[in-house]
Amino acid sequence: MRRGFCLRGRSQQGRLSPKAGMTLLELVIACAILLILSSMALPIFRYTALRQKESELRYDLRTMRDAIDYYKELADQHKFRTQVGTQNYPPDLETLVKGVQLGATGDKRLRFMRSVPVDPMTGKADWGLRSVSDDFDSKTWGGNNIFDVYSMSAGTALDGTKYSDW
Repeated sequence: MRRGFCLRGRSQQGRLSPKAGMTLLELVIACAILLILSSMALPIFRYTALRQKESELRYDLRTMRDAIDYYKELADQHKFRTQVGTQNYPPDLETLVKGVQLGATGDKRLRFMRSVPVDPMTGKADWGLRSVSDDFDSKTWGGNNIFDVYSMSAGTALDGTKYSDW
């Protein structure tokens, strides 16, 4: 018989050595700790995804509002012609995507946006529009021009405000 030889945690006498493995109690405790940690991580993941969508919504609104302001600025400088009654604001969002002809020759076209972004809260490219003649908090569009855009989502943000009020 060999001395000091141990096969799979068994000593020479056939008994289990103290280093043989985990007991059932240790295994249950380890599983409980993992369960608690994973249940704590799930809400954090949900809030992270929602924060990402909110950040994307803010970026999209800022981009469209900047494009509207730039259109208005160039129209006020008479860089291109606008329709009567629009107060030099774009008539629709598609005008910002298609662009306008600069100057009288029409050889150059200026686009303000590549495409109308998709609202991350609704998943559609439908945005609420306000014209200059509409009330500040109006949810209906007068149809003459676009002065402002807002989300059509009825949801509430993490800070308690409504997405449609951004």
